[in-house]
Amino acid sequence: MLPWVHWLQPILVLLSSVFWTWGENCPATCLCPDPHTVDCSGRGLTRLPEEIPLDVRRLLLADNWIPRIPSDFLVLYSDLVYLDLRNNSLSYIEPGTLSTSSRLVFLDLGSNNLTEIPKGTFGESRSLIKLRLGNNPYLSMVSEDAFLGLTSLRELELERNALSTLKVGALSQLPSLRVVRLEGNPWVCNCNFTNLFEWLTENRHKLPNVEGMECSLPMDGRRVSLTQLSKDSFRECQATLTLTDLLIIIFSGISVSVVAIMTSFFLASTVHCFQRWSKGTKGDEEESEE
Repeated sequence: MLPWVHWLQPILVLLSSVFWTWGENCPATCLCPDPHTVDCSGRGLTRLPEEIPLDVRRLLLADNWIPRIPSDFLVLYSDLVYLDLRNNSLSYIEPGTLSTSSRLVFLDLGSNNLTEIPKGTFGESRSLIKLRLGNNPYLSMVSEDAFLGLTSLRELELERNALSTLKVGALSQLPSLRVVRLEGNPWVCNCNFTNLFEWLTENRHKLPNVEGMECSLPMDGRRVSLTQLSKDSFRECQATLTLTDLLIIIFSGISVSVVAIMTSFFLASTVHCFQRWSKGTKGDEEESEE
């Protein structure tokens, strides 16, 4: 036997034990191409697989029928950096479900049945860099604070959803944002769209497909490209008062009126007292002279 075979044998034994353990830890219905990747894509799963290795870093669950993620699912997977749940049946993500993944960098929730993204959905996943939420045909509401705390997020995909409006605060509070996709949504160019339009105009360099963005005119429903609009298109909105504005004006008017009445009453009372005091003083002087 050649000399180098002697020192090679322990290495071969160690490698064989590693590959054996690696194969044992892989879920039965999935593939594990490397020790830190679990690929369960396209397996017809209706729930999350069991016995996922605790040290998994890349978890691929795309193209299944998974309807929900347990709120405590990610608690044990502290090393997870890549999670692909694209093309499943997810309709809702419980707030806080994803906040426990402190190292999560990539998250794909596209092509599901999500209807809203409420505040706290992602917690404060400060390491998240890319978030895909596109192609959710029922997604019509995104909270203004939905992405609060995602300080490292660079790419946000919200294309081809059912969004007709979006609070500009949802985007302006992302300091690291470089790319945002919003095309393919049924945007409505009314006064509620004004602030978002101004933000899109100022951040056009972040929109890879601004030519594909269209919105419906409120008068006739005709769809026009955002590139055909300008700030003058929303000029009438500058003079439009919201219900809140009207209530403030009414309340302010009432408050001013009440203050004016009280002031007038106080002044009248003061004048009246002064007049009575003056008359009393004159009477005393006349009696003294007599």
